[in-house]
Amino acid sequence: MKCKNVSIILLIFILTIVFCISCYILLKDFKEYKESDKSTEKLIEETIEIKEETQERSIDWEYLKSINKDIIAWIEIENTKIDYPVMQTKKDSEYYLHRNFEKKSDVNGLPFLDAKCDIDELKGNLMVYGHHMKSGLMFAHLEDFEKADFYKKHKTIEFDTLYEKRQYEVVAVFRSKVYKENEDVFKYYRYVGKLSKKQYETYVKNCKKLSIYKDGATPAYGEQLLTLVTCAYHTENGRFVVVARKKENV
Repeated sequence: MKCKNVSIILLIFILTIVFCISCYILLKDFKEYKESDKSTEKLIEETIEIKEETQERSIDWEYLKSINKDIIAWIEIENTKIDYPVMQTKKDSEYYLHRNFEKKSDVNGLPFLDAKCDIDELKGNLMVYGHHMKSGLMFAHLEDFEKADFYKKHKTIEFDTLYEKRQYEVVAVFRSKVYKENEDVFKYYRYVGKLSKKQYETYVKNCKKLSIYKDGATPAYGEQLLTLVTCAYHTENGRFVVVARKKENV
């Protein structure tokens, strides 16, 4: 009987320790989320000016570059929290996977452009990755595109570079995953950077085939593509993907 009581006390003690550690991790993560959110808000306040008459945004690229030369663009999707600088490091694509704009450790990271991409290559696909945070930060709101009403009202993605204001029109929305090497399936993540005409058309055809919506325009070779990718939890190594084409004369 005594042994049984000792076992129960030990079990309660272990469960209490596990509970305390879990609470500590949750509080720590929550604190990091809040700090990251505040940091982004501060960056927006310091670098983006919105004209009252036209609501046009003006970005202070010189100031941003003075803080971090790795900035390559700024992405915004209306009515979401997606309003972030986009980073690129040619030697290490995932450098900003867990770093903020000041290059400090940050669980949220920042959206980043694949190292194989050239921001000005028209015959290709700009692939941008961002975390799917439970807090709603980074690219979590990409999944809003699964809602038909949201999709209809938000087909334009603002993606400004250091030298040009750009808009991209959403043409495909789908779920996918990172497949095993030997699986003979369409792997969207293989079509990054500059593409041949055949590669481009294969990519577009398969993205359209997978798309939840069938009304999106079909891009033509020479129209630069923008692909936004985040994690999804419908399957192991799941991904949620939004593909858009560059609009002219913005």
